Amino acid sequence: MKPPPFDYYRPQTIEEALSLLGEHGYDAKPLAGGQSLIPMMNFRLAQPGILIDLNNIPGLSFIEPDENGGVRIGAMTRHHQVEKNPLIAERAPLIYEAMPNIATSQIRSRGTFGGSIAHADPSAELVAVSVALDGRFRLRSSSGEREVPASDFFIGMFTTLIDPEELLAEVLIPAMPARSGWALMEIARRPHDFALVGVAALVTLDDQDRCQQTRLVYFSVGDGPVVAHRAAEMLQGQLPTPELIRSAAEIAATDDVDPSSDIHASSAFRRHLVKTLTHRALETAFQRVN
Repeated sequence: MKPPPFDYYRPQTIEEALSLLGEHGYDAKPLAGGQSLIPMMNFRLAQPGILIDLNNIPGLSFIEPDENGGVRIGAMTRHHQVEKNPLIAERAPLIYEAMPNIATSQIRSRGTFGGSIAHADPSAELVAVSVALDGRFRLRSSSGEREVPASDFFIGMFTTLIDPEELLAEVLIPAMPARSGWALMEIARRPHDFALVGVAALVTLDDQDRCQQTRLVYFSVGDGPVVAHRAAEMLQGQLPTPELIRSAAEIAATDDVDPSSDIHASSAFRRHLVKTLTHRALETAFQRVN
C-alpha cells in the first residue's frame, strides 16, 4: 500500500523544524528513522498532511557523558550507535543490554533512540527501560524547552505528553546508584519479533545487603510501561533470598499487571511469563550487584 498524499519538508536547523511544527500543529509529524511511522502511513493508520524530516539537522545525534555520572543521548542517535557505544556500556548497562533485542540489525541501523521513545509503542524495550532508569526527556519548541520524567511521559498506547509543536531533542539517563544491578528479560515467538512479555529490572542494595530500591517495569502487558509497585514494596528493606524473590515474582504476576489476551498470547499465559521473567530478572540483577 501507499500512504495518502503529504507535503514534505527537510529543515536544516532545529529552529526551522520547530517553526514548522508550531505552524502546522497536529497536521505535521516529525520523521526520524521512519521504521514505525512509514509502515503506519502505508497502512493508513497514520495520515499526517506534512512530514518534517529531521535527518539533515546537526546536533540531534550524540552520546555524551553527564557531569553527574549519567549519559545524554540525542534523539536522532541511531540504535546501532547506542548498541556499540562504550560509554553506554559503562554508564547505562541496562540500555546496552536492551539494544540487541530491538528488531533486526537492519532496522537498528536506521531507527533512532528518540524516535522509539516518542512513538511510545507499549511493546518497545526503550519505553520500559527509560522508566526503570528514571530517565528524563528534554522537549523543545519555538517558545522554550522543558524536561519531563519518563514516569510521566507515557500516557497511553502510542500517546505521550509531547505537544504538537514540541520535539523530543534529548534523553537524559542519570547515573545508577552505587551497589546496583540490572537485567532485561523478554520472550518472543521468534527472534526479533515484538516481545510477548518483557521486563526491565533495576535493584539497589544497602550496606547490609538489604534491598534499598527495586524497579520492575514491564512491556507488552498494557497500554504503556507497567510498573510493579507491589512487588517492589515486598522487597523493600529485605534480604533478597530465593524465597522472597519467588514471592515477589508471584505478586508481580497476580497484583501488578493486568494483561489482555490477543492473537499472540492469552492473558493467563502473559501472567505466567511475567512471573517467570520477573524471577529470572531479579536473580540476575541481584547477582550483578558489586
